[in-house]
Amino acid sequence: MHLDALMSRDEPVSGRLGLSGVRSVALCAAVAAVLVACAPVREAATVEDSWQSIFDGESLEGWTPKVRGAPVGENFGDMFRAGDGVLTVSFDQLETFDNRFGHLFYETEYTHYRLRLDYRFVGEQAAEGPDWAIQNSGVMLHAQPPETMRLDQPFPVSIEAQFLGAIDADAPGRTTGNVCTPGTHIELQGELVTGHCINSETQARPLTEWVSFEAEVCGSNSIRLYVNGEPSFELFAPQYDPGDGDTVGLFETDLSLGRGYFALQAESHPLELRGIEVKPLTAATCGVSVQP
Repeated sequence: MHLDALMSRDEPVSGRLGLSGVRSVALCAAVAAVLVACAPVREAATVEDSWQSIFDGESLEGWTPKVRGAPVGENFGDMFRAGDGVLTVSFDQLETFDNRFGHLFYETEYTHYRLRLDYRFVGEQAAEGPDWAIQNSGVMLHAQPPETMRLDQPFPVSIEAQFLGAIDADAPGRTTGNVCTPGTHIELQGELVTGHCINSETQARPLTEWVSFEAEVCGSNSIRLYVNGEPSFELFAPQYDPGDGDTVGLFETDLSLGRGYFALQAESHPLELRGIEVKPLTAATCGVSVQP
């Protein structure tokens, strides 16, 4: 019960409770005030520090597939599978890849957040997959809603955090944690970059080796990528490319790209992912730290 429930507006507390009663009520009120003041701090810290698992390890609940040439929601060729804590991208039900690029969209749209997961490439590339797609995959950030994609659209409009594997251990130089820009542009060092893919300096890892990946996405301000806990890429001002036909209807006049979905890629090489988690952030907390 609040203190004001014990008194009327025109009668002092001392007139009804006496001095000892006033002291008791005041003490209780002080204690209550301390408890109330502390509670929100603990609650905020719990929310801010919590990672939310968004993959249950046994099903694709909460995820929507979109495979090129197939309608939204159809898991064509059983391309995306779940079991034993692992999300598998497989092409063993396809005779040939036939440019069936696939994406698995998480159901929630975000603006400011962190996303983390482990990935590894396994097995051999699907028959007739493009050469550039060997040990090539990624996660699409700020992606358009899957239902807005054309039936034969290969990639959603998004900022792609690219995963690459080391094809030849004797010829290092391939990098991972790169950035590609389907239907989008970014800025680096204050300059607009319109090239499709920009490489990091983070060396790609061999086939079957688990790699830890994290992205910090801060609305339309910046995106930071980390590989095995180390920074791999930092970009600024993600924005729509007004000259790309797939962006029609996705914006009015403001080109800034500050929100969207994220989607896991299927680009013809089998892949496994695990430990997929997200941490929602705010504009005030996003981008504060430079380390994950």
